[in-house]
Amino acid sequence: MEIKEKERLTALFGDFLEESLIQIFFGNPVDRERMLKARVRPFLSGGKLQFQLEEWVGKQVFHKNMDREGCIDCLPGFLEENFRQCEIQSEKGWAQVLVSRRGTVTIKRKKAAAVPGIGQDAAGSAGQGSAGKPARITSAGLQGGRSLSHNRKKTYVLEEGIPVPFLVDLGVMTKEGKVVHARYDKFRQINRFLEFIEDILPQLSRDRENTILDFGCGKSYLTFAMYYYLKVLKGYAVRIIGLDLKEEVIRHCNELAKKYGYETLAFFCGDIASYEGVSQVDMVVTLHACDTATDYALAKAVSWGAKVILSVPCCQHQWNSQTRNQLMKPILKYGLLKERMSALLTDGIRAELLEHAGYRTQILEFIDMEHTPKNLLIRAVKQGQPKDNEAEIRQILEFWQAEPELAKLLLPGRLSLDSGNGQ
Repeated sequence: MEIKEKERLTALFGDFLEESLIQIFFGNPVDRERMLKARVRPFLSGGKLQFQLEEWVGKQVFHKNMDREGCIDCLPGFLEENFRQCEIQSEKGWAQVLVSRRGTVTIKRKKAAAVPGIGQDAAGSAGQGSAGKPARITSAGLQGGRSLSHNRKKTYVLEEGIPVPFLVDLGVMTKEGKVVHARYDKFRQINRFLEFIEDILPQLSRDRENTILDFGCGKSYLTFAMYYYLKVLKGYAVRIIGLDLKEEVIRHCNELAKKYGYETLAFFCGDIASYEGVSQVDMVVTLHACDTATDYALAKAVSWGAKVILSVPCCQHQWNSQTRNQLMKPILKYGLLKERMSALLTDGIRAELLEHAGYRTQILEFIDMEHTPKNLLIRAVKQGQPKDNEAEIRQILEFWQAEPELAKLLLPGRLSLDSGNGQ
């Protein structure tokens, strides 16, 4: 890269590296093994403006804090050595840098007025505060709510600092709304679950009562959260039924529901496979129902024509006990690998069977793997058009010599498990 091009980049970064910066993002790496991407964001430390550089190298992320001058000196080299593209977002506007293989630099810029939503107050004036004065930065961040705190707080569906009665009684929050440190993982899990609920809101009716069943509800942290979010915060008409085998837990949950005045939330003792308390259901939730209990819950949901299914499977033992395959024997002989493969294959087939039943299905990460290895969520939304994949499902099951419970419940006839793959 020529000196003139470096000078252009230095001037560009110098123009944007101030408190109005939102972020600078580097992409299109020259060598993905060396550095995958990078990002620069401003923050305040002791009232002084600083910039944090994040570098993605392989599966690791490295952080470095710099002042403005250090950042101006550093960033042009990123486009000379590591990246061919850079995008700058600021309250002042937007800029894009493209670097050709020969080192030619192309810079595109737009002022804030041409970038909707950046640097505009309610009246639409870019970078202006009240009475036409420039927006000021404070220790709390920028006017308009963009925080420059070094340790930014994550925004949760249920906000910290606002006491939620059931979270207080269940020991997740104090009476002041502070999250109990030892229960922070549970607080994050609840909010992650509510994010999935948020995604499927268009599937629920605003014109009538929606019936939701939670199979294997246990202590019902998520059941109460679902009711509170849908009924109290969002104003949906819902009837939620929690079902579990533990009588003492069910009794306690009913006492809490009565205490909070949750009139359309009720809990019952019962088995998933034999439950007949309703004839029509809008959403079925099954979280950590053990082994084939998940299959029975999914089959029930399909038989009711539920619009939405949210399932976090657990303890997929059935496939593990059935599967045998001469070709895969060198791998299946390792118990840990066999267990993990069986769990993944079980949930993969469950997703395909739901597609076969007319559901658009996704497998998503529920919570971080560091908290629990059982962190997959199956989300299925009724779309009406079944997927023609029965032949493929049967081939997979014959290859692995396995017949999971959901296949028995949803596929007509028995599977042919005599293909000769057995050990």
